[in-house]
Amino acid sequence: MSDALPDGRLSSRTSAFGASAFATPGLTIPVQRLGWRRGYGLALLGTDASAIAVSLLFSQAIRDYDGQQLQYLVWGLAIGIVWLGMLAAIRSRELRVLGAGTSEYQRVAKATGAAFGAFAVIMVLLKLDVARGYLLIALPVGLVLLLAERLLWRSWLIARRREGLCLIGAVVVGNHQDATRVTNDLIKHHHAGYKPVGVAYTDGTGGARFAAADGQNVPLVEYSMLSDTVRASRTRAVIVAGELPGGKEAIQDLGWQLENSKTELILTSRLTDVAGPRIHMRPVDGLPMLHVDLPQYAGLNHTIKRAIDVVLAGIAVLVLSPVLAAVALAVHLEDRGPVLFRQQRVGVAGSAFTMFKFRSMVVDAEARLAQLAKQNQGSGLLFKMKDDPRITRVGAFIRRYSLDELPQLFNVLNGSMSLIGPRPPLPREVAAYEGRVNRRLLIKPGITGLWQVSGRSNLSWEESVKLDLYYVENWSVTTDFMILAKTVKAVVGRDGAY
Repeated sequence: MSDALPDGRLSSRTSAFGASAFATPGLTIPVQRLGWRRGYGLALLGTDASAIAVSLLFSQAIRDYDGQQLQYLVWGLAIGIVWLGMLAAIRSRELRVLGAGTSEYQRVAKATGAAFGAFAVIMVLLKLDVARGYLLIALPVGLVLLLAERLLWRSWLIARRREGLCLIGAVVVGNHQDATRVTNDLIKHHHAGYKPVGVAYTDGTGGARFAAADGQNVPLVEYSMLSDTVRASRTRAVIVAGELPGGKEAIQDLGWQLENSKTELILTSRLTDVAGPRIHMRPVDGLPMLHVDLPQYAGLNHTIKRAIDVVLAGIAVLVLSPVLAAVALAVHLEDRGPVLFRQQRVGVAGSAFTMFKFRSMVVDAEARLAQLAKQNQGSGLLFKMKDDPRITRVGAFIRRYSLDELPQLFNVLNGSMSLIGPRPPLPREVAAYEGRVNRRLLIKPGITGLWQVSGRSNLSWEESVKLDLYYVENWSVTTDFMILAKTVKAVVGRDGAY
């Protein structure tokens, strides 16, 4: 029996949560449709299959298998099927991991490793004579292609979500303060993929037809009618903000009410700025225990990070050497001044180091800083000025495309900086640090970081600090590669560059 009336209004089915769907008669939540989900899933499947096929054919094409081409085509087909099967089994195309976070990429990598592990076992058991080079080439090439096409699709999805499309409708439930906070966050962070289509206050506040959130009106839903409203509108997510009246039993009861409705129940964490990989649930005799891994600032992962820094920075210097030479020549020819700008910055554990940049300002830029202090457009301890008169013509160009920062690759090679990390602060900034801001100095500063891919100069001081502190405590190798990819996009788009 349908839950919607012919005129589109919701029916008033009874449930454990009450007998009326809405606090205000006639007020409706539109029926939520996810037609885009199927098309997006098929598109991902198609490009996944294409990436795998290209990697296998490429591996076969660059080697001479002496008349065994047909045999390797058959093996390639088998590997491709297993590979696609693993991508499906590990749910790399699951709706909740698309568009945000690192889970999608981690699942793709895990599925790739599992597929080749399974095929390697089959080779041993069946004594198949498959050249090792075939797999050793197909594996990394396929993984790179899969990650690249997933990144492109994610960019497309985020662009659609920015337009208000391809979003999952969600009803937020909680007291007025918590529910409003979560609703505002969902509206602001569209890339998370959830659109608040209703708010249910548990403390009885509100009473109006709509709840105003970040300049938008969101329909109010009667808390006692929550499950009926969600079912009738086919809303795919209920987000619990904070505690519910009745505690854990109320959450459990809500979960029962939503059974078989294709609706996911999401509990927002009260652990501020703690990333998912650091949180682990371990039930012990019916007692759910939430474990939070403490941040680590040494050990194997940091050794891996350093190795990646050296390899990638070394490759970048070799590949970009013509660009480095051209920029150096242009800077020198403009005013015959020094090519490099050397500045004291503060690194890990408060140690001082000299940071290198191509000079983009006049030679006496530092001496003229005091004259421009009143025109500061930055916030907090940062000095920023969009039309800074000290910037040279060449400097304006290289700043626009972040070419002035390329010499910092040598800072990475000498160990004073990392490719990814907090923004390298000036000594005068560090001297004014208070309290937790000093935690920015627990790891090496980076050429790029969350602050750069999230707005750069457009960020306020508080936003910059928050992003840096989040990165310090929650960084991972996967996150670093995501930031590198986003940095390329930010530089090309010149987001916040001045």
